[in-house]
Amino acid sequence: MKKLDRFYIDGKWTVPVGTERFELINPATEEAYGHVTLGTAEDVDAAVVAARRAFPSFSQSKKEWRMELLSSIVESLLKREPDLMDAVTEEMGAPSSLKGQTGTAVQAFRQAIVTLRDYSFEHMLGDNVIRREPIGVCGLISAWNWPLQLMCQKLASAFAAGCTVVAKPSEFTPLSAVVLADALDAAGVPPGVFNLVNGNGPTVGEAISRHADIDMVSFTGSTRAGVMVAQAAAGTVKRVCQELGGKSANIILPDADLAAAARFNVSRGFSNTGQSCHSPTRILVSENQADKLIALIREEAESVKVGDPRNPETTIGPVVNRAQFERVQHFIERGIEEGAKVVTGGPGRPEGINKGFFIRPTVFSDVRRDMTIAQEEIFGPVLSVITYHDIDDAVDIANGTRYGLGGYIFSSNVEKARQLAERMQAGRIFLNGASSNNVAPMGGYKQSGNGREMGVFGLEEYLEVKAMIGFANSAA
Repeated sequence: MKKLDRFYIDGKWTVPVGTERFELINPATEEAYGHVTLGTAEDVDAAVVAARRAFPSFSQSKKEWRMELLSSIVESLLKREPDLMDAVTEEMGAPSSLKGQTGTAVQAFRQAIVTLRDYSFEHMLGDNVIRREPIGVCGLISAWNWPLQLMCQKLASAFAAGCTVVAKPSEFTPLSAVVLADALDAAGVPPGVFNLVNGNGPTVGEAISRHADIDMVSFTGSTRAGVMVAQAAAGTVKRVCQELGGKSANIILPDADLAAAARFNVSRGFSNTGQSCHSPTRILVSENQADKLIALIREEAESVKVGDPRNPETTIGPVVNRAQFERVQHFIERGIEEGAKVVTGGPGRPEGINKGFFIRPTVFSDVRRDMTIAQEEIFGPVLSVITYHDIDDAVDIANGTRYGLGGYIFSSNVEKARQLAERMQAGRIFLNGASSNNVAPMGGYKQSGNGREMGVFGLEEYLEVKAMIGFANSAA
């Protein structure tokens, strides 16, 4: 049994003030594999003091030195990659074949090096000197679905900017965070620059959000939790950057390669067991092509392999915990109750699996735009096919939710797709299954959040802007 009973504060593993323990359950077996000690506001205070003490020297470090530090972190993460993947598989059931869980973490730091190399922290605007300076101590609160990618994306930008941090992973995925902290320590991150406090949202997350000596909070999670973070942070008027929920639409135009669209949508929609905020869960197809597309999607969906996440052939593991399992089951049953047709999948566990939080990969057809499964973020392997009359109708459906994180288009006509993309209210639009990358900003419209992560846009979330007037002759 693993005992995660130390926090990483000021460059060393320390005994926390908190004593409450949270049992850790392997979602594939439903068996406990350890526990994590939950922190308190006092633990957050200790971490903030360390981060505040480290900030003056780290914020004044040369960007070339920070680039060397980021390179050292990349090397350290690569050495620990097998341990990191094992941790994610055990704590949240990600298949060992899903190398993106660790690869995206490494890529975040690699991109930060490139971004920092080309970035100028000072420029002229008319006769004024405009400087961008590290914002200060940053609270980083990340979700359980991509525990390494989400945390490392924030860390990479914060370190590149010259900020010190207090990090809180989800209480469901602390194991990978502990391995990450070990890797950062081995990489030579200075004491106080990175601090890890495990705990839950109502206690540690709340303390980070409210803390007067934390200058910025970066949060990834549900829209409901994001609202609470923003409310808690409002009293100290700190910057809040949020990446929240999504209900992304994939608009398949009549000129698209339907087989390619079906193949991509199942692969991307079911990846990470559907526990991705950018997942294309709404598939929009022209009325006269619906039957053909549904047949292709059914074939693709029924070819995925659900099972033991340690089996290299498995493509879909369990969802993260019992609460999530019951939530997804509720949505599947709600879809049936509201009149949607089950194309494949449905309620319950997959055939032959009697234990673990495994979901039957499910596809619905005959879905109306106002149905619950077409409006709410399910966060499981559930896809909905919705038909449209024309392009205007497709746009109305795509934009007809409270979310606006991602959008997808399949078309053989790039210009037509471009015009459609400009009408979609979402932070990222992908054409014909284009791969994501860390150069383009990531973030959402509407209730999918505010602010951006990745690349230059992500870096600047951790920087303050200073105008120096009358200093034109001193510009570097």
